[in-house]
Amino acid sequence: MKKEAIKQAKKEEEETKPAPIEKENIAALRRAVPPKVSAAQSEEYRKLVDESRRQIKRIFIGQDDVVTALIRGLLCNSHVLLEGIPGIAKTLLIRALAKVAGGKFSRVQFTVDLLPTDIVGITTYTEQKGFYTVKGPLFANFVLADEINRSPPKTQSAMLEAMQERQATIGKDTYNMPDPFFVMATQNPIEQEGVYKLPEAQIDRFLFKVLMHYPDIDDEQQILTQNLTLKKFEDFDIKTVLSPMMIIEMQEYTKNIYLSKEVEKYILRIVEATRFPEKYGLKTGKYITWGGSPRASIGLYIGAKADALLNGKDFVTPQHIKNVAHDVLRHRLILSYEAEADKVTSDDIVKEVLSRVPTP
Repeated sequence: MKKEAIKQAKKEEEETKPAPIEKENIAALRRAVPPKVSAAQSEEYRKLVDESRRQIKRIFIGQDDVVTALIRGLLCNSHVLLEGIPGIAKTLLIRALAKVAGGKFSRVQFTVDLLPTDIVGITTYTEQKGFYTVKGPLFANFVLADEINRSPPKTQSAMLEAMQERQATIGKDTYNMPDPFFVMATQNPIEQEGVYKLPEAQIDRFLFKVLMHYPDIDDEQQILTQNLTLKKFEDFDIKTVLSPMMIIEMQEYTKNIYLSKEVEKYILRIVEATRFPEKYGLKTGKYITWGGSPRASIGLYIGAKADALLNGKDFVTPQHIKNVAHDVLRHRLILSYEAEADKVTSDDIVKEVLSRVPTP
């Protein structure tokens, strides 16, 4: 009996190991047939996105810009950092998005005692099974990293490594993350104690930083009678509009949306203005300690393509760049203490940059 148990345990362990060419298979699938970009196809995808919005709005009231930013981040095959006070339905939003997209949802509550193995997983042992792997909650299509700034840097690094490399190491084995893999991390801006500020190099890994505010009075009146205290999530009957395969197709399509050389130069000038503000005569330039990195340029590039798709276009215009500029740049500009004293924010600087840089 003992030999049979060990044999069965080894068999289960082998089954949990990723195939050696799994990552290559996914990459081949994404690049197999370059999608043909057309106005008609862009319009079809826009209709799917609009229907996804309608389904989300069955349970999530208001905050249309936030919903748009999350969908845009998903199309970019990247991740979003959401900053907002507690109680404004951040968890509900990502849960609704996961339902609409047909993916697996997981939520991780970050705390000061959270360990990397708590989110990634562990290799454990029992006498019946021997050694086997238990994957953590990070292995899901849609992951909510709630209050990520509550955990110490070691745990934050494990999370951000999985986001960047799309893989995680458990014991001696490396496992690929599900595809698609989308993380929405939240942080509370009003807490001062028991939090660990995300380092600039790590926060730069998020494509967008989105600010979530109080709902307006009309939306909040609707929230009073339509909330999860009175109803269950299932009562809202949210329909699944997309699928993981459809999301991958839309992500690949987004990459191939046309962006002209003139618009490329417009992106580069916007980022250059944050690095050399005196060249563009920025009055708020004195508050900038460090400007946008090359990742900021990349973020504007792919983010604008996703925004074009959301608007049913098969090409990028300067307006699409402007639509994503605040979300891409607000967490990539490092400001001086003087800016905090004078109550100047990154959004103030981005607004002036967009007004000063000539539009092609």
